[in-house]
Amino acid sequence: MLRILVRLASILRPLVMGLALLSAIPLAFADEAADRAAIDQLFAQLRVAPNAQAAKALDAQIWTYWTTPSDPILAGRMREVLTARGMGDATGALRLLDKLVADYPDYAEAWNQRATIYYTLGDFDASIADCGKVLAIEPRHFGALSGRALMYLQLGKRALALKDMAAALAVHPFLSERRLFPELGEPMTQI
Repeated sequence: MLRILVRLASILRPLVMGLALLSAIPLAFADEAADRAAIDQLFAQLRVAPNAQAAKALDAQIWTYWTTPSDPILAGRMREVLTARGMGDATGALRLLDKLVADYPDYAEAWNQRATIYYTLGDFDASIADCGKVLAIEPRHFGALSGRALMYLQLGKRALALKDMAAALAVHPFLSERRLFPELGEPMTQI
């Protein structure tokens, strides 16, 4: 009898685990939907931020959403990337990000982190290409827009730089990079 119960348990275990995973899927999608709604609200507030201080607070909240996804596995992998970057291990972070963008090609922040590393390594072509991936997924990504604008500026492509910076400032009017583009004027502040 014990043998039969052990055998039955070994047969049912994968089924029970599968059902448990399936039951978690709606929660994951609910978290993602809530995150999307929250970030949409933050972007709406950022566009009309009354001053640089308010914009900075909203900016920080948006970056938190971008770097801490609701998917626990993805979040863990992203923590590994940020830890490697924080320790100055660009090669290790790049290796992790290569795997991350392969496994999660729709996760914009993985592409952005990789673009940032390529930028720091001086590989502007790869960084610009990854910024394009970021913006295809999240067109409001002011980090990718302003980063690509800075690279275009360094490459002597001011018209492209100006276009990206104007797009970034439409999302985040208080970006510090604005000062490099005086023709775009100063942000409107509310008194």
